[in-house]
Amino acid sequence: MSGVSIDTFTVRVPLKLKRHGGRKLVIVPDRGGIPERPSARPDDTLLKALARAHRWKRMLESGQVASLNELAEAEKINPSYLSRIYRLTLLAPDIVETILDGRQPRTLQLANLMDDMPVEWEQQRGLLNG
Repeated sequence: MSGVSIDTFTVRVPLKLKRHGGRKLVIVPDRGGIPERPSARPDDTLLKALARAHRWKRMLESGQVASLNELAEAEKINPSYLSRIYRLTLLAPDIVETILDGRQPRTLQLANLMDDMPVEWEQQRGLLNG
């Protein structure tokens, strides 16, 4: 081996693993302005939550139940959880469409939408688009 040297080098990439829909995703912290690739298909958890929220809204609007507390009792679930899911009915229509089409960022999870989501659509878009 005349003059050939083999050097070892290490490449470190900061990342974290996150469970999403039963799969593990690699999350890279700073994408340097590169947009997040949309999900390849709709997220079942998000779809079910949206469906429940809108069903509950119809139940309230039709008078089938008188309040969120009565609805929580009828559904046998915690009133706090129900009210957080119910807030999904306040999402901007284009955000709902994005979720229904499966074009939401891979990192978007139900917890992101349930906690401290503003009512104003422009603010929602700002939060979700980074």
